[in-house]
Amino acid sequence: MIRTKLISANWKMNKTVLEAVTYINELKNLVKDVKDKEIVVCPPFTALFAVSAEIKSSKIILGAQNLYFEDKGAFTAEISAEMLKEIGCRYVIIGHSERRQIFNETDEMINKKVRQALKYGLVPILCVGEKIEQREAFDTEKVVNEQLTKDLNGVKGELVIAYEPVWAIGTGKNATAEQAEEVHIFIRGLLGKIFDKEVAAKTRIIYGGSVNPQNAKELMSIEDIDGALVGGASLDAKNFSKIIKY
Repeated sequence: MIRTKLISANWKMNKTVLEAVTYINELKNLVKDVKDKEIVVCPPFTALFAVSAEIKSSKIILGAQNLYFEDKGAFTAEISAEMLKEIGCRYVIIGHSERRQIFNETDEMINKKVRQALKYGLVPILCVGEKIEQREAFDTEKVVNEQLTKDLNGVKGELVIAYEPVWAIGTGKNATAEQAEEVHIFIRGLLGKIFDKEVAAKTRIIYGGSVNPQNAKELMSIEDIDGALVGGASLDAKNFSKIIKY
């Protein structure tokens, strides 16, 4: 099955509104001829509205970095799925390792967020991955299995899985093509058990973890890697465009 590659930028807590608009105008010009990939940009919440306006005449798709699992209410500083949908978001990152580790998000919370995103027609980019000590203990498959099984409990609908080995995020160390391939194949097999083979075959599984213009081509050449979730290297429009065009 042919799956369209998805290349997504996760800016994390970077870029003011002005910086975001400047970046988008540069990126639009750099990727105007790209036809075979989905290009997603996930700015911080403060820049979503401005970026949404800037990308209307382009191929760039808007995504958010998080959401809350309730419709509305007394949840100070949280953002709802409805708010994201109204502003023009198509995708939303859920369960990033920084959310899991720094903000103590549990698989139960992440599962609620995935279901909430789907309820409002947003496509979750669900992040899973192991820490360095878990990889060294040969527990990668065990960790990913546990995360996906819990995170996807009761879930139905289109989603993207992002395999992000925690030890490769922001460290400059990326998994080798072979290491990434092994886990992507494992995840696709696991999706076949959680859902069915048809869903597994069409679900995009992307890689994240120190993706850059130098390693993108090798990683993206692997059959079961359907794109990339790019952090630091996406903060420069020229760099990100090189990854997109790998």
